[in-house]
Amino acid sequence: MATAAPATAFGQAVIGPPGSGKTTYCLGMSEFLRALGRRVAVVNLDPANEGLPYECAVDVSELVGLGDVMDALRLGPNGGLLYCMEYLEANLDWLRAKLHPLRGHYFLFDCPGQVELCTHHGALRSIFSQMAQWDLRLTAVHLVDSHYCTDPGKFISVLCTSLATMLHVELPHINLLSKMDLIEHYGKLAFNLDYYTEVLDLSYLLDHLASDPFFSHYRQLNEKLVQLIEDYSLVSFIPLNIQDKDSIQRVLQAVDKANGYCFGVQEQRSLEAMMSAAVGADFHFSSTLGIQERYLAPSDQSVEQEAMQL
Repeated sequence: MATAAPATAFGQAVIGPPGSGKTTYCLGMSEFLRALGRRVAVVNLDPANEGLPYECAVDVSELVGLGDVMDALRLGPNGGLLYCMEYLEANLDWLRAKLHPLRGHYFLFDCPGQVELCTHHGALRSIFSQMAQWDLRLTAVHLVDSHYCTDPGKFISVLCTSLATMLHVELPHINLLSKMDLIEHYGKLAFNLDYYTEVLDLSYLLDHLASDPFFSHYRQLNEKLVQLIEDYSLVSFIPLNIQDKDSIQRVLQAVDKANGYCFGVQEQRSLEAMMSAAVGADFHFSSTLGIQERYLAPSDQSVEQEAMQL
């Protein structure tokens, strides 16, 4: 008798530069998902990540440790981390064996913060590609610290890095502006928040940069960078406050749409109960699509309704 093929698994590859809040995101998202009734497995793929605040189902440091690599090969932290990822890429059988007993769980992969791993180095992309062959559907969740919005020059750099990451990683992708609860402490924004999340007409950002004597010497370079970003027209952001359930839910909505995850009736009821408790007893959903109506455009809603009918 033929053995049944394993069910498709879903998850998130949490990426982003150091200090963007990846580990905190994994902790908050895992708690949110468990409250919905999903079985969650958090996988730490960062060998430099110590003192993990969440329950770790798989830890890459069991395979290779950054400190050991640095001592044995006399590498710095950057070179050592690249070696660790290449070592994991060469030993994917170990990772597959660790993930196999967790089939049926929703995965959160806490990835290293080395920027080049997501912009031009091939190891992490190769790992994600292999996971896809294991029928594991991932969405890349790219976190960027929201304080970059307060500096036009840094924001252009973030846009370039985000675009390069989207093109290199080759996964369904969403970008998040993390730590939105702290943005007021970073200073006043030059434009409304929507300008940054939707990446609207960047010529206004160039005009703002022109007032700076340093950046005025690089206006042509900035114009070319902005033109490249606008020509691709791929980058946008979702604001995230990991302390706010409503904010986490908006992110989860986008992730589930990106990787094709469909939640069941029981999960919908859990979400209704949790969100009702968060905002008061008067809050309720009139239908299974109630939560989607708050965030989706009319065209998206029609697609979702057709899917529910099927």
